[in-house]
Amino acid sequence: MRFEDLSPIQLDALKEIGNIGAGNAATALSTLLNKRIDMTVPKIDILPFNEVVEIMGGAESLVAGGYLEVKGEAPMSILFVIPEKSVSLFMKILLGKEMKSIEDFDEMSESVIKEVTNILAGSYLNSLGMFTNLVFEATVPALAYDMSGAIIGNVLQLYGEVSDYSFVIESVFLEEEVEVKGHFFLLPGPDSLYKILERLGVS
Repeated sequence: MRFEDLSPIQLDALKEIGNIGAGNAATALSTLLNKRIDMTVPKIDILPFNEVVEIMGGAESLVAGGYLEVKGEAPMSILFVIPEKSVSLFMKILLGKEMKSIEDFDEMSESVIKEVTNILAGSYLNSLGMFTNLVFEATVPALAYDMSGAIIGNVLQLYGEVSDYSFVIESVFLEEEVEVKGHFFLLPGPDSLYKILERLGVS
């Protein structure tokens, strides 16, 4: 099986999973923040794991976000990140206040980032579960802030071996004229990606 050679039907299924998850996440975020937050998913792909760091801007680029572990029938780890340079705009969308960097985070800021990660993970996992009939159970998110290469290294150390491929969901957050792009990564265990794609009809 070559994951990079998915059929149009499987790619459409992945896109639908991402779009449904994004719609549910936008609704949940709007409810949490008591204001309208739009979310789009311009691109969804399955990429070789060694390309994940490059998508995040290279091994030495600073990123912020959250990560968690997913247990169940198809174990995986999940990582949500935005570039450090976009932190200020992202917090403006979420909390209505700008911050120069992650170093300005207070307890409320950290809590919101973790909750956003939790909402995104829950929305995408629910959508994935709907399409595959697999059961997923996410752990409590932790805050991530470091060079992207270090974060990936920490995730691998914490959660052990992962597949050679990762689901990559580009996520754009919109509030009026403010727009921030981040990335949502599902890093499956060695057999999890095969199981998920098999349930989606990949032969």
